[in-house]
Amino acid sequence: MAQNTCPVQSTLQYLSERIDSGVLTDPRVRRICESIRMLVEEISLGEAGDGHMPAIDELMAEFETINPNETAVKTRQALNQAFTEHREMFVSHIESRNCPTHDCGVIAPSPCQMACPAGIDVPTYLALIAEGKDAEAIAVIREDNPLPWVCGLVCTRPCEMMCVRGRIDTPISIKFLKAFAAERALSDRQYKNPEPAPPNGKKVCVVGAGPGGLSCAYYLALMGYAVNVIESLPFAGGMLMVGIPRYRLPREVIDREVAMIEDLGVKISFNTRFGMDVTYEQMIEQGTDAFFIAIGAHKAWDMGIKGETDFPRVIEAIAFLKNVALGDRHAPGKRVVIIGGGNVAIDAARTSLRLGAEKVTIAYRRSREQMPADIEEVEQAEEEGIEFAFLTIPTEIRGDGDVITGLACNKAELIAKKGTDRLAPVPILGKDFVIPADAVISAIGQYVDDSGMTAFDKIRWTRRGTIEVNHASMETSMPGVFAAGDAVSGPATVIEAIGGGKRAADAIHRYLNHIPQPRMPKIPVRRHKRPMIEMTASEKMRLTRPSMSMLNVDRRRTTFQQVELGYDEEAVRKEARRCLRCDVCRRCGKCVEVCRDKMGIDALHLGYLDFDHPVKTDFRLTSEKCITCGACAANCENNAMVIEERDGKRMLKLCGTILNEQDIQHCEACGAKLPSAQYMAFISDKTADVTKKSDQRLLCNHCQRKLSARIHVSTRPVKNQ
Repeated sequence: MAQNTCPVQSTLQYLSERIDSGVLTDPRVRRICESIRMLVEEISLGEAGDGHMPAIDELMAEFETINPNETAVKTRQALNQAFTEHREMFVSHIESRNCPTHDCGVIAPSPCQMACPAGIDVPTYLALIAEGKDAEAIAVIREDNPLPWVCGLVCTRPCEMMCVRGRIDTPISIKFLKAFAAERALSDRQYKNPEPAPPNGKKVCVVGAGPGGLSCAYYLALMGYAVNVIESLPFAGGMLMVGIPRYRLPREVIDREVAMIEDLGVKISFNTRFGMDVTYEQMIEQGTDAFFIAIGAHKAWDMGIKGETDFPRVIEAIAFLKNVALGDRHAPGKRVVIIGGGNVAIDAARTSLRLGAEKVTIAYRRSREQMPADIEEVEQAEEEGIEFAFLTIPTEIRGDGDVITGLACNKAELIAKKGTDRLAPVPILGKDFVIPADAVISAIGQYVDDSGMTAFDKIRWTRRGTIEVNHASMETSMPGVFAAGDAVSGPATVIEAIGGGKRAADAIHRYLNHIPQPRMPKIPVRRHKRPMIEMTASEKMRLTRPSMSMLNVDRRRTTFQQVELGYDEEAVRKEARRCLRCDVCRRCGKCVEVCRDKMGIDALHLGYLDFDHPVKTDFRLTSEKCITCGACAANCENNAMVIEERDGKRMLKLCGTILNEQDIQHCEACGAKLPSAQYMAFISDKTADVTKKSDQRLLCNHCQRKLSARIHVSTRPVKNQ
């Protein structure tokens, strides 16, 4: 069988080779194989439905009743092997309308969707936002993420890192468009839950009301399960509430989206510690059928430096942020040093400033370029007056009695070490110094607190202190127990936890209904395919990513008001229109090759199509050379590049962007449509050596031949009688 990465495409090629070569001589076998080929082709094109695999099964069963020749037997065996070993991939193509290997070009997924841990259909919801359909956009997002407003404010936006528009200028502001749509939909009372399935009588216990637990509870509730969430805090949200400051994520945002989940019937038991206030045995007695563990990573690592345990004002960042969220608004000190370089360190520093600290310094042992914190968070911290001490290795916390006086440090340099590409910080001999401080906050990382988990005695834990799971199904080694989020990955992102919770909900549903679990992680689903938004090449190139409006610095330094104020509606609609629609154009580059190498015109300046070596892209330059011949459109498998005739114009469009338009000409004799003047001039130049133009009028080929025939008759010499 053909050696494509994708078994669907390999099977299609194999069937085509067997049928087209004529080796299948038995008419019954040939009919069955042709029918199967048609079904497999529809699967590869994203046009299949729930009945396709059963139909293939019926045809294969019929194949088994035939006693054909040796060639047909080998064909049957090969097909049986493909549909048995790779059935999950065929089903995935049908359900997701995405081919993860890109071999099925028409349904090659967009990079932004594949980069999203929750698999959100980004191109579809961006198109809806561009059309002003915010509520519909939120409905699309919530098919994969029940917390779009939360993620619109705090997501680390891996989708933007893979955004193809970034190869032209800057990525689409996907994150903030999501936040705008969620806020607008809520304001318009159009943010609504889908209709859940009828109750099925089965119960699931979710341990932890963080983003992973809330996500799992949401999708289970939609499937008809009774969900009870156990939460030790007095409110839902987990690290959303106690780990992310209110200037980044207002509490009202979390409360509103949690309320939407509770409206589906999800019960959340607050101030309840699993294993203490409620036990595993009690939940089993209450009829719980499955458990999902989403306990997060709330314990901080020790720094391992002298003086760490000697002073009351050596504080863990997670505990500090949690106490502030619970109402403690006292400054940790006047001169505060935060040790660490991640987003938690930035949050602790900016929170200290807002509580009244006079000087805040972040000490990080690596360089600015290696700092893992979001670059925008770092820039905002600098604007607020927070200082950074890079290449700084803390060695000792010094003090007088129980009062801290400073943090002793070594200056470091980055040295290449064997076995790793990442440069390592190494102390420079004699470069010791002290940062004056009266409070030190540690933000070097967290790990999972497993207290209360003793009842889950069959769960296996990794050496990193995380729960070991099958990442395709989020199953633990204990039957009926699933886990995701920081408990599995270690400290990670909100969107990763949401994606894990969604996968776990599907796996719990399979477990409770005796459906086999997937062998590979599910492919993101292409939810819809929106029509292209038409605009000129000039407009597409002129649109630029808007700058974010910010709260003034004075207020940022003294209050917890939201810092990023969002975009206005006009900016949002324009920004969404910058999308290149990578769910349609798979960036194969055939259009460029045909125009440049086959036609010799070289009109398409689409440098962004070359992933490894992108060069300048300018849609506006196409009109300078394009003759609207349509060769590029004819070779585009996905109809991303199309030729369209309208209002007397012949237009070349790429995903809705008009690259060129030229007047449609008509035959002066019969009125038939003709190619553009540029195209006819191109043909005339190419055929000048073999064909002489017999008439200056615009004529179609048929009329040209008629004219040529008349000229030929009139000029024929008359024979002597």
